[in-house]
Amino acid sequence: MTPHLRPACLADLGTITRFRLQRTSWLAARGSDQWTRAGRGLPIETFVRSVAHAVRNGETWIAEIDGEAAGTITVNDRADENLWSPGELADAVIIHYMIVDLRFAGNRIGESLLAHAAHLARLEHRSWVRLDAWTTNEDLHAYYRRSGFRLSRIAGPEATGPSRALFERRTATWPHPALTLTLGETTHLALDPAPTTVWHLPQHPLLRTHPGVVAEPGPATQP
Repeated sequence: MTPHLRPACLADLGTITRFRLQRTSWLAARGSDQWTRAGRGLPIETFVRSVAHAVRNGETWIAEIDGEAAGTITVNDRADENLWSPGELADAVIIHYMIVDLRFAGNRIGESLLAHAAHLARLEHRSWVRLDAWTTNEDLHAYYRRSGFRLSRIAGPEATGPSRALFERRTATWPHPALTLTLGETTHLALDPAPTTVWHLPQHPLLRTHPGVVAEPGPATQP
């Protein structure tokens, strides 16, 4: 199944929240504290406010299979303090809240979401796609390594959050995707410090990526 990616809207907040709650329960059942209160994860109310802000800025995307939401990703150039240096942020897009609906696990939805982040990085001429992963989730770390990322470092003690495993992949290492184009639409990616940026393209890339070689495991999640 090849997912279709579209910008998220505020009406998708309930679906994205369901993804988060579903995956948190799934992880907890397997002994992970990711996104839990005990693990110092964001309260669900804070998560919803953060995602709503990203949706309004055009930073959040939904992957659909046959018109049904199957996953989500947020992409911008911001990160929690003391994770990446200003120089690293300036030449990268940052991935947040990548979550795949468990019903679609194993269908390379996460791979398509990551490729879309690389596509957005190309649009903004950023050389890197970077993310911070839950520090203790070794299965998640292994997933990103299989997806072509390398562990840059574990952020030092000045970064006090629970997601301090810093992964990165060069934008140029992704093949240019095949795009389905629709006339008269725009691509949105908000990058600080400027207001929301709108790229007016002759035709809008709603990504339909080709499956690659990485098999997506169960914990295809990103805080």
